[in-house]
Amino acid sequence: MTKTLSRLALACLFLFADGIEAQNATPTKTLTLFTTGGFITAIQSIAPLYEKATGIRLVTQESPPTGNTPMAIENLLESGQKADVVIMEDWELRKLIDQGHLQKTSRIDLAKSFIAMAVRKGAEKPDISSMKNFKKTLLNAKSLALSDTPSGTYLSRILFAQMHISERLRTKTRTISAEPVGEAVARGEAEIGFQQLSELMHTEDVDVIGLIPDQVQKMTMYSADITTGGVQQEEAAALLKFLSSKAARAAIKVSGLIPVR
Repeated sequence: MTKTLSRLALACLFLFADGIEAQNATPTKTLTLFTTGGFITAIQSIAPLYEKATGIRLVTQESPPTGNTPMAIENLLESGQKADVVIMEDWELRKLIDQGHLQKTSRIDLAKSFIAMAVRKGAEKPDISSMKNFKKTLLNAKSLALSDTPSGTYLSRILFAQMHISERLRTKTRTISAEPVGEAVARGEAEIGFQQLSELMHTEDVDVIGLIPDQVQKMTMYSADITTGGVQQEEAAALLKFLSSKAARAAIKVSGLIPVR
């Protein structure tokens, strides 16, 4: 849907539907936001809404939650990089709370996400509607791509082992870092790819087959929190409240996530 509506048009639609009066002034204040890839499309649609309603501009940086790259959110905060709000997978976010990077009392849940599978656009669409067909698709695939985020870790370290096919998939499974899995699939570097639906569905030149079977699905909760090192605590708290608004929930839903009220 976001491919047929520009983000600006979509934002305006939500804006007036929610009864928010737009401000004409150019934003003079900014809030810095670190977010992982699964929520980036949602926040890019929400940002114009927020800016029109408040006059505060959101400066958003997309980064992986953890990992060896210095651009991972955990490493950015550890190195002293400043942000006001962080949005990421809940279990990773809670680690940052324990490390003292995020406040203990301001965390809110925003959206649920689920793992989907995609193939290169125009390629044959495998059947994953049952566990039997899902397993057959995995074994028959010439190559697989997984993310280096929690969804990929779950598949490679837990699910494939539970299905007793880890060894048979090991040599043909590739872990993708620093870009969406769908990009590798679109280039033909993997026959099938797995990642959060909210990331796969907005990648050009791939066809999303659907969610993996319910029996082995793993829900990811995206949550938001205020950093302990940010200086705009009041504005950050207002942003978290806005992220729970009707307009924000509508944008979250369009992005492929299930909003939490």
